Amino acid sequence: MVKKVTLVVSAESPQLDEDEATLPQALTDRGLEVDIRAWDDPSVDWNNAGICVLRSVPNYALDRDVFLKWAHSVPRLLNYSSILEWNTDKHYLQALEGHGMPIVPTTWLEPEQNLSKHQVHTRFPAHGDFVVKSAVSSGGRWIGRYTSTDPYQRMDAIEHAMELLGEGRSVMVQRYLKEVDRSGEISLVYFNGLISHTVRKNALLHPWARSTEEIHEQIATARQASELDWSWGEQIRHAVHSYIKENLGRDAQILYSRVDVVSDSKGGFYVMEVSMVDGSLYLKSTPDGVDNFADAIAQRAYW
Repeated sequence: MVKKVTLVVSAESPQLDEDEATLPQALTDRGLEVDIRAWDDPSVDWNNAGICVLRSVPNYALDRDVFLKWAHSVPRLLNYSSILEWNTDKHYLQALEGHGMPIVPTTWLEPEQNLSKHQVHTRFPAHGDFVVKSAVSSGGRWIGRYTSTDPYQRMDAIEHAMELLGEGRSVMVQRYLKEVDRSGEISLVYFNGLISHTVRKNALLHPWARSTEEIHEQIATARQASELDWSWGEQIRHAVHSYIKENLGRDAQILYSRVDVVSDSKGGFYVMEVSMVDGSLYLKSTPDGVDNFADAIAQRAYW
């Protein structure tokens, strides 16, 4: 029997990214019937969509509740809807920290705290650059980098945080790590729990850079994973799988994940992000990227 795979996009981004343009053919070559449908298209019968793989849904952050209601209604969604619920809110970093993972020092501002502008001001760093962003965001939306000692930038950062809080969004205030500018972020891509490839990403934010609705892209180049990269990635992967298995009540087998780390310049690392929703997998950065992902999807389809 031919198995069906539906690659899930959105009405906002109805096409696969250029990075994944050859994925449908690779899946077809593996004997799979392939369709591409938008998660927010009410005409789709998801009960007959086969294995559904999220790929380009950057608008989920605009109304996370609606997105998650849809995700929970899809019978064979990968990654699992419970994983998506956890991973679409960056409070998951607190869970990873509780499992021993070092995260970028973060101050969390919550809407229910009813903070004044002065109270927000006092929670910003006193020196260096820092980042303000929403805990629920995608594609670089609602993120800004500011210099703490510049009064105009500090004022802009306060307004940024207050706007997000006023919309009912949790806000993250993080120190900007200079190591990101010096050596970039390292992304390790996993399929079905096995590492596929590694890339280095250039810095996304420049000083006094702020986004609203724009989708930002980073320049990524393939790199040979060092022993240290592998060690860091495995520590994070193990922490993620352990948390999911212990707390979400599901098989911890994750179809795809991308682990972003940055050096702490002392031989260790910080976890920047773990993406299991629709983040770029940088398939074109390596000759085997598309085939590795297609193999992983086919394996799950024929389970």
